[in-house]
Amino acid sequence: MKNHIAAFVFLLLGSTLFAQQGNSSYRTKYVVILVIDGPRYSETYGDTSCRLSPVLCDSLRYQGAFYEDFKNKGVTYTVPGHTAIATGVYQRISNSGTNLPKNPSLFQYYLKSTGAAKNDAYIVASKGKLDVLANTENKKWHDQFLATTYCGPNGNGLGYGKDEKTFAKVTELVTSPDAPHVMLINLLAVDVYGHANNWEKYQQSITACDAYAASLWAMIQSNPLMKNQTTLFITNDHGRHLDGVKSGFVNHGDRCEGCRHISLLVLGPDTPKGLLIKKEGELIDISKTISTLLHFDMPTSKGRFLEEAFRP
Repeated sequence: MKNHIAAFVFLLLGSTLFAQQGNSSYRTKYVVILVIDGPRYSETYGDTSCRLSPVLCDSLRYQGAFYEDFKNKGVTYTVPGHTAIATGVYQRISNSGTNLPKNPSLFQYYLKSTGAAKNDAYIVASKGKLDVLANTENKKWHDQFLATTYCGPNGNGLGYGKDEKTFAKVTELVTSPDAPHVMLINLLAVDVYGHANNWEKYQQSITACDAYAASLWAMIQSNPLMKNQTTLFITNDHGRHLDGVKSGFVNHGDRCEGCRHISLLVLGPDTPKGLLIKKEGELIDISKTISTLLHFDMPTSKGRFLEEAFRP
């Protein structure tokens, strides 16, 4: 009887150790989230000619895993969309940047778990109002474990800056020997020119963001510390109305398919190349996926680990 019990305990401990080893076998040590603000799916991956996104929709797409059914199931505006990414919870939060998210972010959980300095988690955004992503109104987390932010034209959390300047800051960080292990980037031009009803500039901005994405991935591969240890998520915060729905591409913000259907491309050392995923994914899943890859708990996230995109 004792031998049977001993054998059972041995198997139990062995299976637990195996699971722990399996969880720790991901090679990802750095995570970057690139959010291209507000393009319609019909002008990006939905266009099979890849006319406006020749890199993302063609060459880069086949270097990683692509979710063809990726959604924002919350409020389809900028701050709520980014809040869903950062906290793993859909929230009706002001789009003006005057309120903090109700829940702590993946940046706060990461910094608390690792004890790393605040500049090991970074938010770089063309839109100043996204500075709110670093903090929360949750009393247990408020003003604690805050990521470093560079949001807006001067990095002070005010106004709208140019994507060129934002990307210059990204370049500085990614090429540094002290590159942050967790970073979120927001590029605004697509959304801004959409709201301006400037179809030509809207399209040109999609192509410009395509080039930024290609440059970002190339820089990651050129940094010896980040190469083969970085997972890059390229996504959107929301889409736009389809033609014939309200004002069409000019606006967004409701539950229509054009506003909800966005995209996710995952590139990294733990992700198979050329993987087309038909299973639905959501914005809130990004936070849970990052916490799993980097081995920290994020109990408030309502998302799931996007396991189908990763193979340890």
